[in-house]
Amino acid sequence: MSPDERLLTVEEAAEWLSTSTRFPRRLIAERRIEFVKVGRFVRIPASALREFIAAGLVEPMTASTVHSPRRAA
Repeated sequence: MSPDERLLTVEEAAEWLSTSTRFPRRLIAERRIEFVKVGRFVRIPASALREFIAAGLVEPMTASTVHSPRRAA
C-alpha cells in the first residue's frame, strides 16, 4: 500500500462493491480482505478492493474452451 493511497470507509467500500455494509464487514471479520486500523476506525485500501474483485474475476469461455454438450444418460 502506498502512503498516498485512498482509504475507504466500510460504507464507501460497500458502495463500490454495490453491496450492503454487512458484506465488507464480514470480509474484514473473516480476514478475507486487507484493512487498516486507524485508532478505533477501520479503513480499506482501494487496492485491496481492486485485488478482491480481480481474484473473483471469471474469464468468458471461448470457442476453443467450449466442449461438446454432454448427453443425458
